Parts: sequence; structure tokens; C-alpha cells
Amino acid sequence: MPAWLNPRRLEGRIVGLFLALLLVVQLLSFTAIHTGIRHNAEASLDAELQTGELVLRRLLEQRAGKLRDAAELLAKDYGFRTTIGLSLAEEGTLETIKDALANQGERVGASMVAYFDGQLQPVAATRDGAASFGSTLQQLVDKPDGNALAVRGTDVFQVVAVQVRTPAPVGWVLMAFQLDREVLDDLQALSGLDSAVLLQPAGQRWQGTVAHLPPQAAEALTQQLGPQQPAEGVLTLGGERQRVRFVPLLLGEQQLGVLLLRSLDAALAPYRQLQLTLLGITLLGVAVFALVSVLLARGISNPIKALSGAARRLERGDYETPVPATSPLVEVHKLALALESMREGIRRRDELVNELAYVDTLTQLPNRARFAQVLQFHLDLGHTRGAVLMLDLDRFKHVNDVLGHDFGDRLLQSVALRLQALCQPLQAILARLSGDEFALLLPHADAREASEVALAILKDFEQPLQIDDETIDLGAGIGIALLGEHGLDVNLLLGRAELAMYAAKTRQCGSLLYHAQLDAGSQESLSLLSELRRAVENDELRLFLQPKIDLQRGKVIGAEALVRWQHPTRGLVPPMQFIPFAEQTGFIRMLSAWVLAGSARFSREARDAGLTLRLSVNLSTRDLMDQELPAKIEAMLAPLEVSPGSLCLEITESAIMDDPERALSTLEHLHAMGFKLSIDDFGTGYSSLAYLKRLPVDELKIDKSFVMAMERDLDDARIVRSTIELAHNLGLSVVAEGLETAKAWAMLAQLGCDEGQGYFICKPMPQEQFIAWAKTWQPPDDSVTAESTLARLG
Repeated sequence: MPAWLNPRRLEGRIVGLFLALLLVVQLLSFTAIHTGIRHNAEASLDAELQTGELVLRRLLEQRAGKLRDAAELLAKDYGFRTTIGLSLAEEGTLETIKDALANQGERVGASMVAYFDGQLQPVAATRDGAASFGSTLQQLVDKPDGNALAVRGTDVFQVVAVQVRTPAPVGWVLMAFQLDREVLDDLQALSGLDSAVLLQPAGQRWQGTVAHLPPQAAEALTQQLGPQQPAEGVLTLGGERQRVRFVPLLLGEQQLGVLLLRSLDAALAPYRQLQLTLLGITLLGVAVFALVSVLLARGISNPIKALSGAARRLERGDYETPVPATSPLVEVHKLALALESMREGIRRRDELVNELAYVDTLTQLPNRARFAQVLQFHLDLGHTRGAVLMLDLDRFKHVNDVLGHDFGDRLLQSVALRLQALCQPLQAILARLSGDEFALLLPHADAREASEVALAILKDFEQPLQIDDETIDLGAGIGIALLGEHGLDVNLLLGRAELAMYAAKTRQCGSLLYHAQLDAGSQESLSLLSELRRAVENDELRLFLQPKIDLQRGKVIGAEALVRWQHPTRGLVPPMQFIPFAEQTGFIRMLSAWVLAGSARFSREARDAGLTLRLSVNLSTRDLMDQELPAKIEAMLAPLEVSPGSLCLEITESAIMDDPERALSTLEHLHAMGFKLSIDDFGTGYSSLAYLKRLPVDELKIDKSFVMAMERDLDDARIVRSTIELAHNLGLSVVAEGLETAKAWAMLAQLGCDEGQGYFICKPMPQEQFIAWAKTWQPPDDSVTAESTLARLG
């Protein structure tokens, strides 16, 4: 991805930080504006709903006034009063009253008009069911100037009543208007609000009787109504948010009210364009800000990239290219000048180091290290053709002894000049290895060409050297090794060339090409290395385990992991036949990796079988010098889900002392990962207590040579006792190898040794047998004592 999009790059962080700040500010602004718009819109809608409630109540009052006027007009009508004054028994009187009521009802649009006598009993009405309005009439008698709402089924009526006097009160005229959509239409026309008349029969859900709503919204409202009175707030009807206000009209067993609604989405719609405009401005600002940020970030990062490139060139060993110092930023400019000063210093020191490390100070030729480096580089390029010639002067020691070392040095310088003259046309690499030994690398030469060069050197040496007044006859033995045919390893090629050189000097044949008969073990070693590689690939290696016992508790607590080679034709190959060879060739790292993986898998199997074991694995010197060893082990154990604490890594004293500082670094890393560390064969090496106290180890293993002899040799017993006390004083546990007898067990236990292993407990066994053995093993009879021997220790 581009650098300005990579959060791990400086450009990416600068652009990301600037854009993040801008987006946060814009987001907060947008949120505040959005919240303010919504809040204002909701407040405005609440005000409109309150106004709508007032308009609704005014409409109902106006309708009630209209009804009352009509009712009073009828009650004052002379003909009507005359008719109701007649006896109801007379024929046609009742019909006349009904006609008068119907005419007046049609004139004002009343849903029902009825006449009740003085005892509030219905006399005549324009529709059936007038008696059901008796209770409503009773309410109006108590407040003759008011009006009331009456519910009949799902119909809602607005009712007024006027008393009829002739001149004395004789009855009541009752008029009812149905509360239908006309009222809601008037409300919508006056206030712009939608509305719905809601009714809740006793103990039932609220239901809509009439509504001024789109069909979809009306259906959604019906589904959302429950037994509770509708609350004010926001409802979503038909996919549209509505701000609502409930206006109660009738309370009691039956509740009645009008739900006023105003679309929140419609109220917010005018502001959406403003929001979109703000969003567009924000996006434009982000784009402009991003462009400026990228340009600014590049202005800062490009000079740093140039310096980073210079640092990488220095890392690769390019000390000739100057560090650019063209940045206008003062800090970066100073950093560039500092890097340039560092480059110059490194270049000068590198030249000095190369001269000291890779140049022979006497002849100014490459030395052994440089020659090996050049040869390795040639091999790394994939060249499998070429020859190495190794030359050793004859009688050089005699020249030194007779004429002195100064004269010998001048002789070597003269020989170097002669060889350089011979090598220059051949484009050969000439080096002085040591003393009077020289080596030549002939790139792309075959056996014939190499032999011809050797012959040319010997022929040139037939001419004696003249140094001062001394004439020196030259002679040499030359050994030849061919790349590819005789190996592709630097040390192997040099070793075989040297072997052929000594054979040539012994046979006095001038030069000799290496052949297998010169090294009786060579062919067998090559075959063994090849077979050992196949052994890993073909699963011929076997994991054997030698138990480790807690001497104080008599309990199996672990085992030492050992590798065996089940060769398909040689049978079981003893470890001493392939372990030293594996260490010499570096193949020991692959064997160590195999044992570690096998031990980890077995540890998991033992845990699943109910045994908690700690397996000890030996690490070689080559393993310990590998700085990547902790990472390799971690990658190996991760898929197996094995705790590092279930493994103990054993290191010999000699392995630690080969490179103490490097070993200490590796051990500290392994210790931090949780591995238990042990020093194997303690007492046989040459380590010092100064290093021992610095090492992050947990355990010492006393070499078996002391343990096996301590019953009869008091010095060995004292060494064992001292080692145990030393380890315990340092906070380390102690393991004794070579536990061969019951008496040795008793002595070690009484001396406080923590663990033991040896043939007395059990010989190494295949891993498949270990779990069953560990579950049935019993500690030996503790009747054997070692008081007499311990008493002699004092």
C-alpha cells in the first residue's frame, strides 16, 4: 500500500493523525448540528401538537354550540311546544313530534334528535336506541349549558340537551352529533395535524374508531395499540416516524381520546439538504486536508527515507556512497551530517579491520579467513566447477633455523611475488594460509587445468631465489581438490586439498589430486551423512527414555530423551557412531530438533495418560551458538500446545565455555521462555564459578564418573557431596548420573541429592514402554544404608 496509507510508516501516521483530528472535529460538529436540528424539530412539533389540542377542543366546543343553538330553536318553536302540550293519546301527536324532531335534525345535520319528558323518559326520537342516551341526559341536566360525549358501541357522539318550557318545564330536547372524520378533517385543515379517535372499552385494548391517516399508517397504529394509554413520544407508522400527543376526552370505564400526530421525518426533511451540504463540505475538507497532509508528510518523510536508504547501504557494507544532506529541516540536516560522519568513521575502521582480519601483514596477500570467505562466496553463487590448490614449501623450517626468521620472512615475500606473477594471467585468487602454506582458487578450472597450473608453479620454482648473497633452491608439495567432485563445503575442500598436499610431499611427487584412498574414512563419512539425512526423512530414528527419579520421595518425575538410529541394514546404530559425526558436520541441529519435537509429543501423551513428566533434552555446542534457537523451539512447540516447563534443556560445560557471552544470551532467552536449564556432566569441564553464578540455570548434573566411583573412592564421594552443597547454596537442584547400585542410591539420598538416573533404576527404553513402566515402578528396598561410607567422609 502507499506509504501515506500505511499506519506503520511516518507518512501514514502524520496523515492518519491529521485526518483523524479533522474527522473527529467534523463528526462532533455534525453530531451537534444533527442533535440540535432534531431537538428543535421535536420541540416545534410538540408546540404544534399542543396548539392542535387547543384547536381540537375549540372545534368540539363550536360543534356543541351549534347543536345547542339548534336544540334551543326547536325548544322555543311554538308549533313544537303546542304539539308536545297535546295529549299523547290523541291520534297523530307522536308522529307530529317525530316529524318536528326530524326536520330540525336534518336542518343542522344532527345524527339523532330525541324528546324526553320531565321524568327523563324518551317520548320520540329520529332513530332507535334513544333510551341509551338517558344517562348522558342525566349528566346534562346537572349542567344545562354543557355538552357531553357518549359512546354507543364503536360510535362516539357529542350530545347537548335543552329544556322545553310551555311556559313550565315539560321535557327535554336532546341532540347528538357523531364524532366522525369531518371533525378530524377540520382539525387537519386548521392545524395540519393528522389524528385518530381512540376508544378503550372496559378492560380491553385501545382501538381506533375513525382516523385521518393513510391506510398503511392507520393499520400500523392499530397493531401497536395496547391496553395502556398511548404515551407521548415518537411512533413509527408505515415506515415514517410520527411525533404524537394523546388528548383524553372521556374517562371512566370506557376511555376516549384523540391521538394527534405530526410527521417527524417531514419536519426534518427541510434540514436534510443542509446536512448533505455540510457533509459535502466535510468530504471536500477531508480531501483537501488529506492532500495537504500527504504533501507535508512527504516533505518530512522523504529526507528521512533518504537517510534510511543511506543507513541500509551502510548495513550492506557500502561505505563509499556519501549520505545526502539536502533537507531544509534543520534536525534532519543535522542527522544527515551525523550519519555522514559515522559513514566516514566506519569506512576508515572497516578498511583497518579488513586489513587486520583478512590481509596477511607480511605478504599483503589475503589470509585464510579471507580465502575461505571468497571460496564460500564462489560456492554460494552456485559454481560447482573450480579447483583449490594448496602449496607448502620444502625445507622452509631449515631456512628459518639456519638463516633466521627475518630471512625466512623475506623468502615468503619473494615466493608471494612469484606466485602473484603466475596467478595474474589465470585470474586466480592467491592467499597465504599460515607459515609457508599458500592456497590458490582457480575458478571454473577442471582437473587437467588445475594440474597444469600446479606443474607451472613447480617448474617456476626450479629457478632458485637470490636474496642478498644467498641462493635458495625452492621446492613445494601441491595438493589439488576439485569443487563439486570433492565437496561443496569450504572446510571440506581445504581439508582434502591439505590431505593431498601432505601426500604429495610424502611421496615427493610434486603435486597430487585428491582421491578417496587418501582418506580411508572419507567415503564412509559421506555415506553416513547421506544416510543420516534419510534416517530423519524415513522415520528411522527412535526416541529412548531413561527414567529420572526423585531420590527423596522415590517417585518417577521425568526422563532423559535419547536418540537411537534403527538402520534398515546396519540394525541399531550406537549413538557414538553417529552423534560425534553429526556434531562435526553440523547435522546435530537437525537431530536436536527431532528429539525436541519427539519429547514434546511424548510429554503431551504422558499428560493425557495422567503422568506429569519433565523430559530432559541435550543441546550441543552448535545448538547453543544458534541465536535463533529460542524462536525455532517456540515455533516447534506452539502447534503441540506443550508448556516449556515440561522440558529441561541440558548443556555441557564445554559448550558454554566455547563462547560464554553468546551462550549466556541464548540461555537467558530460553530461561525467560520458561524452560528449565541444566548443566550436564558437571565437574568434567573447565568452567569457572564466575560464569556459573551468571548462568540462568536451574539444575546441575553430576557426571557419572564421580557417582559410579564414590562408593570406593572417598575423593569422588567428597566431590559429589561438595557439588550437592554448592548447587543447593546457589538455589539449584542436583541430578546424579550413573546410579548403578542400591548403596549409591542410599548415599545420594542421604547427601541430599534431589534426583538420580542410571542402570540401577532402569536402562533407556523405547518411549512406547515408558508410560506402562512408570505406572508400575516401585522404589527399591530402603534397608540398604551408607552410614559407614558417609562417616568416613567426616
